[in-house]
Amino acid sequence: MKSKTYIIYLFSLTLGINLVAQNNEECAQNLSIFVENAKVKNYQAAYAPWVSVRNECPSLNSAIYIYGERILKERLKNSPDTEKKQRETDLLNLYDDWAKFFPSKKGKNDIGNILSSKAQSMIDFKIGTKTEIYLIFDDAFKRDLESFSNPKRLYNYFKTLYEIYKNNNKDVTPEILFEKYEDVSEKFEFEGVKLAKNLDRILKKEENGEVLTTKDLKRKRIYDINSNAISVFLKNLDAIIAKESSCENLIPLYERNFDQNRQNIIWLKRAASRMDAKDCSDSQLFVDLVEALHSIQPSADSAYYLGLLNDKKGENKQALSYYEESIELEDDPYKKAKILYKIALKFKDRGRKRSARSYALKALSFQPSLGKAYLMIANLYANSANDCGDTQFNKRAVYWLAANTAKKAANVDASIKKAALKTAASYNGRAPSKTDIFTDGMEGKVIQFSCWINDKVKVPKL
Repeated sequence: MKSKTYIIYLFSLTLGINLVAQNNEECAQNLSIFVENAKVKNYQAAYAPWVSVRNECPSLNSAIYIYGERILKERLKNSPDTEKKQRETDLLNLYDDWAKFFPSKKGKNDIGNILSSKAQSMIDFKIGTKTEIYLIFDDAFKRDLESFSNPKRLYNYFKTLYEIYKNNNKDVTPEILFEKYEDVSEKFEFEGVKLAKNLDRILKKEENGEVLTTKDLKRKRIYDINSNAISVFLKNLDAIIAKESSCENLIPLYERNFDQNRQNIIWLKRAASRMDAKDCSDSQLFVDLVEALHSIQPSADSAYYLGLLNDKKGENKQALSYYEESIELEDDPYKKAKILYKIALKFKDRGRKRSARSYALKALSFQPSLGKAYLMIANLYANSANDCGDTQFNKRAVYWLAANTAKKAANVDASIKKAALKTAASYNGRAPSKTDIFTDGMEGKVIQFSCWINDKVKVPKL
């Protein structure tokens, strides 16, 4: 009897193994079918084999979820009203299964990407409430900050909270709103620097005369696209907070929270940075913030703000001393570039063009992709057209130098490419015309500028 029972057990086990093998084989075939159809956007043909694989072998391959997202989104776009609710549920369940069966990608956590995709789809298809959407974004941000890097989703994460705040939700205070803005803007900055580092490696190869490989060119295009996206959505983010962050709003907000955060370095840095950005540095509160920050931990930030305070008082030498200290205290080359550029802007605003250019060039030495530094230098040149050159032709020739510098900005920084090229075209339009070049006999000649610019430009050939 025992022998018979054992034989039945072996038969059942063998049958089970065979059924699993057969099932896996069918899943593999259906996987291949739906992937090939989805690749060419034939989502209707991909749907049935995809459903089969998802139901029978949900952990077979991440393509089930990568292409499944596209398949279900397409079905939802073309959904009749009677099936819309079910299709919405199918899409949201897909993200939950994705996080369950494939929470990582290439050995790295991917939860932030998956959950933020879910929240973004809820926005796109108007599913759920703003609070529900925000909580999913927030979960993604807190659980896996690294893979939550999509600029559009980061922007909508904050925008959703802002909309809840504007609906007078008492759970979202101004303090919470500003803290979340700082969290998200810092993430934008982190992603921007990461892209800049990758792009700068390629720019340095170009600068050294090395021929870029096909892979380099492809990567540069991707970096440019992503850099532009970060720039666009960060501007949108700043546009939202600008409505709330006037000095009239910031000062009382930070004043009532100052005492309890007097020893909180992160809070002090954020408050001082926001007040500096909104030009609230004339207030006593800004002085208190900077002094508290510098007393706890002298840093590049606190030294810069002390320079700013001395600038306001007209103590130029002391201000410059603090600015230089700020640069020395900063170890990160990209943060150093940011400080140098801010100092350059201060000198530009005071009409000290040579110093402004000097600091802008120093900034570019640490971050070659900092296109706005080139654009600022171009502007300095253009504003000096009447001050340089001994003839009318030579004075206007300064615009060629300005245009060439603006083109450099366009070449290294896709986020400002359109504005930089427009600026270059404008400057070229003010330079001597072809008729002027012919009349003055200046074709191909080199013009040296002896003013503060101390540079030269070659007259274009006709």
